Amino acid sequence: MSYKMIVLDLDDTLLQDDQTISARTKDALIQAQEAGVKVVLASGRPTQGMRWVAEELKLDHYGSYILPFNGSKIIDCKTNEEKYSRTLTAETAHSLYDISKREDVGILTYAEDAIIVEETNPFASIESDLTGLPVKVVPDFKEAITGPVVKALMLKEADHLAEVEKKLQAELDGELSVMRSKPFFLEFTQLGVTKGASLDYLIKPMGIKPEEVIAIGDSYNDLTMIEFAGLGVAMGNAPDDIKKKADYVAASNMEDGVAEVVETFVLNELSKI
Repeated sequence: MSYKMIVLDLDDTLLQDDQTISARTKDALIQAQEAGVKVVLASGRPTQGMRWVAEELKLDHYGSYILPFNGSKIIDCKTNEEKYSRTLTAETAHSLYDISKREDVGILTYAEDAIIVEETNPFASIESDLTGLPVKVVPDFKEAITGPVVKALMLKEADHLAEVEKKLQAELDGELSVMRSKPFFLEFTQLGVTKGASLDYLIKPMGIKPEEVIAIGDSYNDLTMIEFAGLGVAMGNAPDDIKKKADYVAASNMEDGVAEVVETFVLNELSKI
């Protein structure tokens, strides 16, 4: 199979634990792009938290895309144009705030290139470190959120949040997309918004078929794109239930798993042509 697109999650997939891209992985991805293969970044991160990765991989030069907020947006790296955007209403964000209080979990969202919280929270600090966005503590969450937001996150220790996830997936079924991106992050986006759905939207006008796509990820918010792609790859550090759904299990993010996949399924095949 000749693959035309590689779609990559960032945290714990493309990025090493110190938030860098290994030289081997970067070299493999640049080689793939030079051969005409599109490299797309798909992450739960906000747009601002993905730009430096796109710049390092020269996605603007090669005319590619990023899918921030779990696919709630599609951004053309060359023109900075939004090709697709799905948001939550302020009323929905307010309702999620009420639910967070009921379930004894923290909540955050994004506005004006900042992370909005009502109370300081160690998990909000983690999100700030990951995205590079500052945390803005506001006296009243509802008063601070007066317009649409792209997504909201509920925050808590993993065991408690796993129970909240099960409960809210049932309670909000048919209303919102609910999924965990990390053990301590439970994400809420517009119904139907997933990485897989946005990927489907992206490739159709490009004339690329699902079977010509490689999607690589490590977590539950990556599952839709792993199942959508012709070659769905789980990282070696992914949970076992994600690995079971994948077509291929690569080495971990600390062992150049992404480079392994690109070299094996793209560069080696191109060398045979």
